[in-house]
Amino acid sequence: MIRLLYNLLFPIGLLFFLPGYLIKIRRRGNYRRNFGQRFGLFSGEVRASLAGPQPTWIHAVSVGEVAIALKLAAKLRQLEPGFRCVLTTTTTTGFAIAEKEAAAWMHVMYNPLDFWPVVQRAFATIRPKRIVLVEAEVWPNLAAGARVRRIPLALVNARLSPRSERRFRRFHSFVAPTFRCLDLVCVQERGDIARWASLGVRPEAIKEVGSIKYDPTDLGGDMLLAQRILGSYCIDEARPILFGGSTHPGEEEILAGVFQRLRAEFPSLVLVVAPRHVERTAEIVARLRQLGLRVGLRSAVEAAPAPEPDCLLLDTTGELRDWYAVATVVFIGKSLTALGGQNPAEPILAGKPVVFGPHMENFASLAGSLLARDGAVQANDADALVASIAALLHDPARCALMVENAVGVLAQHRGATQRTAELLLMVRSRVDGSGGVGK
Repeated sequence: MIRLLYNLLFPIGLLFFLPGYLIKIRRRGNYRRNFGQRFGLFSGEVRASLAGPQPTWIHAVSVGEVAIALKLAAKLRQLEPGFRCVLTTTTTTGFAIAEKEAAAWMHVMYNPLDFWPVVQRAFATIRPKRIVLVEAEVWPNLAAGARVRRIPLALVNARLSPRSERRFRRFHSFVAPTFRCLDLVCVQERGDIARWASLGVRPEAIKEVGSIKYDPTDLGGDMLLAQRILGSYCIDEARPILFGGSTHPGEEEILAGVFQRLRAEFPSLVLVVAPRHVERTAEIVARLRQLGLRVGLRSAVEAAPAPEPDCLLLDTTGELRDWYAVATVVFIGKSLTALGGQNPAEPILAGKPVVFGPHMENFASLAGSLLARDGAVQANDADALVASIAALLHDPARCALMVENAVGVLAQHRGATQRTAELLLMVRSRVDGSGGVGK
């Protein structure tokens, strides 16, 4: 009855949210390509490419989740000869990264809307033998469709923010049937088991494996790329670099102010900013120039580089991890002017000290552990940022110790990718009380 109501109301909700959604994807660019896949419309070429052995369907919303999906898929390929997968994503940026990084045995598509007729067409085209959802994407029709077809359904690297947990608890009777469809939920920490079970997931389906995001493996970054771009702008790689990773609106201006104050003490300091959404490039450039900074664009180096800038703005996607290796201190975005925070693991694994603001809700446990072990610095405002970053720039030995401590915090997640992949290969669909992991 609940799902019937959901499907009756879905078209109304779609019409209500569609204008804003279209504006958003248009702003991000490249939205026309494969747009029909969002509505379960697949070309003959796509259908032909999926006509072989049944693939694993992995769904990852955007860039961060795609990175997890690619890491997990590579491990599954190691463990299961002939492994094939369909990787679906929601955002155009996620699609671009997935398409760029995908191996030949992976097929990248847009995820279909969770409307019953659309989901039906997707199942008929993809014909998955298992479905893997990354972090938080559990949709009612997709989950019900998997259950009816006896297709194992798993949620990996399961993430439950305080805000999402409150919302799910408020609508427990609506979400519990969907969560009961999950045959496997791989959580990051022991404390997450009870939280997911309280939302309707069967306790025996929940396994603590650690975080794939924090699993200390080779990042595969290309430091030479960053060095080449810096060299093209006549920026010596030995100069200290303040790096703002995945920044959100308002944070670029704060970092610019911090940078200008630090330049009085560190005249060779360079600011490099990687905004979370590159479609904001023109807006960011205008605001930074109003503050008196000379701004260079990473993309412009391919044409004719400008004179040495004060701030280099990364207006391309898929290169963030390539840049961490050349940073001196990394500021974690979405932690000052927005709620949630971004993932601090990649810069830590690249050997860089990290500083973040007061809002790390999406990584609360990790942030707390880093602070407790002196593996990161938290700064609540611009003044604190200036003091914290200056202290780190003055003390390379402290930076090295912070990184060592932070890597120690991440060590508990070593092997998470392997453990998750092994569980996925054992999972079976639970129908009428049977099945489960390894049964």
